[in-house]
Amino acid sequence: MFDLSPINVPNLSGKTILVTGAGRGIGATLAGMLAQKGAHVFAGVYGPADPITAHHLDGCMKVDLDVTDAGSVASVITQIKAETGALDALVNNAGAITPIGHVDTLPTESLRGAYEVNALGLHRMSCAALPLLRAAKGVVVNAGTGAATTPMEGWAAYCNSKAAARMMTMMFAKDLEDSGVQFFFVGIPPTDTEMQAEIRTAGLNPISKIDQGDLVKPEVPASIMAWLCTPPARKLDEVILDVRDDFFRAMMADAAQARE
Repeated sequence: MFDLSPINVPNLSGKTILVTGAGRGIGATLAGMLAQKGAHVFAGVYGPADPITAHHLDGCMKVDLDVTDAGSVASVITQIKAETGALDALVNNAGAITPIGHVDTLPTESLRGAYEVNALGLHRMSCAALPLLRAAKGVVVNAGTGAATTPMEGWAAYCNSKAAARMMTMMFAKDLEDSGVQFFFVGIPPTDTEMQAEIRTAGLNPISKIDQGDLVKPEVPASIMAWLCTPPARKLDEVILDVRDDFFRAMMADAAQARE
């Protein structure tokens, strides 16, 4: 349906990368991919890791991380500083889509959780990591979505909080444009993850009707976020990107041809 495939990721030996939301889905796939490319990966896991995808974290340093808790965030950053003394990339992948429901039926307070993870968690993580990222002239890669700019039935919590995350990324890029740290917000199409299973169960909009077999494989967005952690990505000027951009599609075609 989407005709997307993974891109090639250069070697990342010597790089230290922190991935949030690495206990399942795209995050787990990404953490494992980065480790396979030689990076020293800290895989931030909230709660028990999904046993189906836990094998992706082999070769990673698993750390308990709750992006909504300042103490948890500070503890992980302190550990990274003590063990490696550096951080080259932060991938804010942790995300929450619940509650799903028509906006007029949702208690106002029920929206807070999505904002805490998707927007405030992104800010909390980025600010905590900035001293190390400034020293490394590193990069922050934020997992995005088309829902940040397109209203979807039943997704008030997700669409609004991801819109905030999109603007937050742009504000970091604007206010820190002379810091040497690069910021990206990457739109990710419907992907075969546990979150998509929640969407199918709710059944409230066209995304929920996509057959599981037609969903994008997690390796696709994971490969693009991994590539954005590599030196070649420093040549990009854009802050707002999408997995479906022609730039990445050309890389997908090159990688597919190389695999033939």
